[in-house]
Amino acid sequence: MIPENLSLLLGSHRRFLITSHANPDGDAIGSEIGLMRLLHRAGKAARIWNFHPTPGTYRSLPDSAGIHVGAEPPAGFPAAFDCAVVLECPTLDRTGLEERLAQLPLVNIDHHLGNALYGVANWVDTEAPAVGVMVAALARRLGIAVDPQTADCLLLALVSDTGGFRFSNATPAAFEAAATLVREGARPEQVSQWLNESQPEGAVRLLGELLGTLELHAGGRVASVHLTLEMFRRAGAVAGDSEGLVDSPRSIAGVEAVAMLRETGPGQWKVSLRSRGPVDVQAVAQRRGGGGHKNAAGCKVEGELAGLKTTLVAELASALGTLEVDHDA
Repeated sequence: MIPENLSLLLGSHRRFLITSHANPDGDAIGSEIGLMRLLHRAGKAARIWNFHPTPGTYRSLPDSAGIHVGAEPPAGFPAAFDCAVVLECPTLDRTGLEERLAQLPLVNIDHHLGNALYGVANWVDTEAPAVGVMVAALARRLGIAVDPQTADCLLLALVSDTGGFRFSNATPAAFEAAATLVREGARPEQVSQWLNESQPEGAVRLLGELLGTLELHAGGRVASVHLTLEMFRRAGAVAGDSEGLVDSPRSIAGVEAVAMLRETGPGQWKVSLRSRGPVDVQAVAQRRGGGGHKNAAGCKVEGELAGLKTTLVAELASALGTLEVDHDA
């Protein structure tokens, strides 16, 4: 249920800054653009500011070119904005912009367990399949019509965060939300093209680098892969080009959990964890200060690759109910 103070705040303010977590994914980008367009339709000013660039897959979305990127704020900050809306981000530090954003009143809209409730207005719905669905519901609550292009962005958010309706959050509510967005003009074929047929060349070459590191463990039930900075250089890829690559090893028959480690600096790694069915990778991420969902989570770690991989594989194997990990596989 949408909190009354959140509706009142969005209705009364005129100038909005919108952001989400660092390394934005489809739900983050789709929800941000969708909300910005809806606020514009309501006669309000809105600007998106993200710490990291938009992944290439999402750069064809309407208005994506206008997203402000980097550690430095957009012109006029903070005086040019009445408040900041933070989407799909359980803690403010995950935006990468925490100190700057703290200068504004914050609206927090999220669907993750363990949200820190850091806003002056907080709407956290852990049953929502994607924040894009929450943005669509907010538009209807505020009486803002969802135009077809905005519906496209919000449907992309939903399809992305449910893994194309393959994850456990592909609930009846997810399909009902998709049907409503299609009735409002969303084009499933366009969303599919953005998600599946808009990969930059560097992302495809990076996939080759990734698969060259593939190892199977625990009798083929756990997979591990990694990407180094040198691999990105060889592929001509950037950080955002690794978005979604972790799903490739998960597609292997029998694999139930995957750990992907991406080098971000000397001894520094971003970990993406994926699983199928009842396997809870969120708990593995949370033990390292990360989070996410049961079947898709992430965290940041420091250390030597081989040791980190061994530890993560052991924890994933334990989550599967087996400790028979073959580290040499």
